[in-house]
Amino acid sequence: MKYFAFVLLFAAIAFGQANNSAPPASSPSIPVDQENAHKAKALLDQMFQALGGESYRSIQDISQEGRFYSFHHGESNSIGTPFVRFAKYPDKERVEVVHLRNYHFLFFSVGNVPIKDKSDIVLIHNGDRGYEITYKGTAAEPAADTADYLRRREHSLDWVLRKWLAEPGTALFYEGSTVAAQKDTQQVTIMNSQDQSVTLYIDSNTHLPVKKTFSWRDPTDKQRNVEDEVYDKYRPVQGVMAPFDITRYYNGDMSNQRFLNSVSYNKGLSDSMFVANVTYDPYKPAPRK
Repeated sequence: MKYFAFVLLFAAIAFGQANNSAPPASSPSIPVDQENAHKAKALLDQMFQALGGESYRSIQDISQEGRFYSFHHGESNSIGTPFVRFAKYPDKERVEVVHLRNYHFLFFSVGNVPIKDKSDIVLIHNGDRGYEITYKGTAAEPAADTADYLRRREHSLDWVLRKWLAEPGTALFYEGSTVAAQKDTQQVTIMNSQDQSVTLYIDSNTHLPVKKTFSWRDPTDKQRNVEDEVYDKYRPVQGVMAPFDITRYYNGDMSNQRFLNSVSYNKGLSDSMFVANVTYDPYKPAPRK
């Protein structure tokens, strides 16, 4: 359902794991490419510690509540949509877009959440499958939307830190200092063995990630697309530095913003929250009466 495609943009599961051991000391005898990789790793280690170190590493699930704003060609096309998001490592996510919660006279139930507005929805992703739950029932997410979601998840900051850095064949590149989101940053690119890459912009002062960017080529029109994510308004939560403002860009245009009101970690979310079973096909013609 394209009406609900905006929730695909929440694919940034807030888990992370990076090796926090100190990089080998530099010396003139080390080849330039190794010096470069050592510097990139040292910056990633600093970022890991700034994010919370072992507290950041130990995150297994996350709960968020906030408001979402979508944009079209850089112009806002919404007045803000309230949402709650739950995610559990490694590949489970549930997003609830519910306009009226705890209302006294509730008309429907969406994904076991009482609601009143027919536009409310619950989106569930579990592994490589996606589901859309509305007052009509549960439908399988369109394949193209699921593909978009999986691509964003696999290039998310914490997916890269937890998975890519642990895989053999992953390469690190330090690319110098630059300005990103009006901050002085150090630029590091991480490339995995499938030649996929993500570039991180790390604040030179706080060592926190400021921006993440990756590109991909559309299999249909072969055009290259660039997706950016900017992190701001960090706050300490349970020993972890969490960004409360997240802005995304698509080919240079702002595509959405999320402003979080609350974040919590390791609440012991049940796997049952991420279970869904298809009950109808929204694209199947209704039977004639």
